[in-house]
Amino acid sequence: MAAPVGATSMTWHEELATLVGDTGIRYSTGDPIDNNQLHGVKTDGYFGYEEEKGGAEEPWMDQIKGFAESTAEMMRELGRGCWDIARQSVQGAEESEFVKKMRGPLSEAAEKLSFLNEYLPEDKEPGQAWPVVISVFLIALLVLNIGSSSNETPTVVEAPKKMYIAPPSATRIQLPDGRHLAYLQQGVPPELARFNMIMPHSFLSSRLAGIPGMSLTLLEEFGVQLVTYDLPGFGESDPHPERNLNTSALDMLHLANSLGISEKFWVVGYSGGAIHAWAAARYIPDNLAGVAMFAPMVNPYDMSMNKEERRKTWEKWSAGRKFMYTLARKFPSLLSFYYRKSFLSGTQGQLERWLSVLLMKKDKLLLEEPVFMEFWEKDVAESVRQGDAKPFIEESVIQVSDWGFTLSEIQVQKQKDGRRFLSLLKSLFSPAEKEWTGFLGPIHVWQGMDDTVVPPSMTDFVRRVVPGATVHTLHGEGHFSYFCFCDKCHRQIFSTLFGIPQGPLTIQQEIAETTEELTEETAIPEEMATEVTAIDNSTEQE
Repeated sequence: MAAPVGATSMTWHEELATLVGDTGIRYSTGDPIDNNQLHGVKTDGYFGYEEEKGGAEEPWMDQIKGFAESTAEMMRELGRGCWDIARQSVQGAEESEFVKKMRGPLSEAAEKLSFLNEYLPEDKEPGQAWPVVISVFLIALLVLNIGSSSNETPTVVEAPKKMYIAPPSATRIQLPDGRHLAYLQQGVPPELARFNMIMPHSFLSSRLAGIPGMSLTLLEEFGVQLVTYDLPGFGESDPHPERNLNTSALDMLHLANSLGISEKFWVVGYSGGAIHAWAAARYIPDNLAGVAMFAPMVNPYDMSMNKEERRKTWEKWSAGRKFMYTLARKFPSLLSFYYRKSFLSGTQGQLERWLSVLLMKKDKLLLEEPVFMEFWEKDVAESVRQGDAKPFIEESVIQVSDWGFTLSEIQVQKQKDGRRFLSLLKSLFSPAEKEWTGFLGPIHVWQGMDDTVVPPSMTDFVRRVVPGATVHTLHGEGHFSYFCFCDKCHRQIFSTLFGIPQGPLTIQQEIAETTEELTEETAIPEEMATEVTAIDNSTEQE
């Protein structure tokens, strides 16, 4: 078709421009381009894109804002669409068995969660808003995960350190029931000891723990023999098929007899090991010279605890520790799974995570010390030597179950004969005449006021129900900081318990004491001696 007369023929560029409008795109014919006329034109061969003069790039924040708004709008529409589809599907399947079965539980769940609707804007329909909220939340998590993984420098994760268990090396005794008990002696020899101390260990520990960092020089200076032993199933001690706190006290007594400790001995309890020291004070009080406790664990379900003591105790514990105590009391079989994933896994781990505790600053600083880490790894490895979860479960259950006694029975006021009313009046006006039964020897308790493992409220409970206990409060100290690797603290403890250091017994003193004991055992009673003298005199007269 010919062009109209007088009309200027258009090039193909101009014809295309009349069809799509002015897009700002210019096509060059190959003529030279004046740089002064570019105004931001970027050229690539014969084609270029010309921006408007003075045009600025959209700010970064505006781009993010626009992207967020468009994403939210898209998700809102997606939520509406999904909700409409789901509602139509349900309405169209009124006779479906699935719908009939799920309608009740879903309605009940929706009713219980309806309080969450208060956090939505007033003009939003919950049925449409919540799918959007949930979808945006999931997308945000995905974006953050992708962003962190792509932007952050990849870190090298160290493989868990494998737990090293040394070859068996413990000295053991055989108990009357045939079991073997592993023990460790420290300090002066038994025949030269002025004082004997026997110490059961705490949870996830062994005979190697003792008093961590205790100087052998200090033990010799005070003439002390310290004996630690593995609880049944721990370390190198044989398990006990039906152990409880009564059998624990008897094991301690058999150990003392086997080592030739004929005199009364001190029992030491630290943390969870204190429950066995309490048992000794309850079941074998006549064999004890004294009791030394450090952050002593008590039964958090003890019926003698009042509401305030119980509340202060539980509020100090982490959620994980509360959960572990609940499992031990209600579902102990489930503890095996947790133990095998943590300290029975064959690898070393963190104390705080394994014991579900939250420590204060001073304890954390101690745990970072190389000397403590070396001690901890060695002690834990010995504790789990047998690889069996049963003794650990037993220990956890014993802590929170019926002990067979309460702490209020450690020292009990003796009931006098006679009329109760008169006895009560007399005791009120003459408190000095009260008589007590049970363990009447010295009981010393050291308690860190920043302890979050055994809260100070437990020691407050001990102070209330055990009148003869002397409590030493340690301000600024935690669960480990005073008892472990502190020479000054250990000297204070021994000075409190034993007074001025006198060193071990000498051979002469040992012989003199032995002779005195034999003399007392073989001495002739005074009446019999008088009779013998009279017979001798009459014989001489004849």
